[in-house]
Amino acid sequence: MKGRFAGLTDPGLLRTVNQDNYYIDPDGRFFIVADGMGGHAGGQEASQLATKAIQTHLDEFWKSPTSSSELLEQAIDKANEAIIEDQQDHPERADMGTTAVVVLFRQQHCWLGHVGDSRIYRLRNSELKQITEDHTWVAKAMKAGDITPEQARSHPWRHVLSQCLGRKDLHQVDVQSIDVESGDRLLLCSDGLTEELSDTLIADYLQPDLDEKEAAAKLVEAAKENGGRDNITVVIAEIEQMSNH
Repeated sequence: MKGRFAGLTDPGLLRTVNQDNYYIDPDGRFFIVADGMGGHAGGQEASQLATKAIQTHLDEFWKSPTSSSELLEQAIDKANEAIIEDQQDHPERADMGTTAVVVLFRQQHCWLGHVGDSRIYRLRNSELKQITEDHTWVAKAMKAGDITPEQARSHPWRHVLSQCLGRKDLHQVDVQSIDVESGDRLLLCSDGLTEELSDTLIADYLQPDLDEKEAAAKLVEAAKENGGRDNITVVIAEIEQMSNH
């Protein structure tokens, strides 16, 4: 993928430790955001382990004949295994887990993988669309029509995840391909951003009149101005042209 990209992470205003992690492949082949949980050391460790395991697997098998969807699923499974192994070696971190969102540009296609409630958005012609579906109790209740989107935003259970990495019963790794075109902007972010900013506000800061670095800085700053209650991480990728790697 030919394009421009930038990432930024910030502990926010209330947390002393940043449990988020992100990775941007220097060649623009893939992008990762992970948001850890489970105590100070645990959450930080889980998101680092996941990011590293995904990066390593994608690097190692990039040129293999494995299909992109399978490659992505394998990478996320490896991240889950790495966290479980670390939990077994360090019982004090037994509760740790992490979300993960991954964007992959391979063989002329764009693939997304995710577990948890970190999100991927696409901005096209000023229209922002949330591509991933949160793995949360609230998202399920909303889909079933039990609660409204307005109720979901302030629901006391909105942070209860139905899936995360670091669990032996992981059964929901969502992998999908999406269509992208020149000029599209993709945003990967932790819930520290979406907790504080509405989609409308996110779309405003993501407009192409700001370059990627400026847009990332403005998004993080706006989330802090609106409360900054959690760690905030954003990765922005603007697509200039799909290319074959």
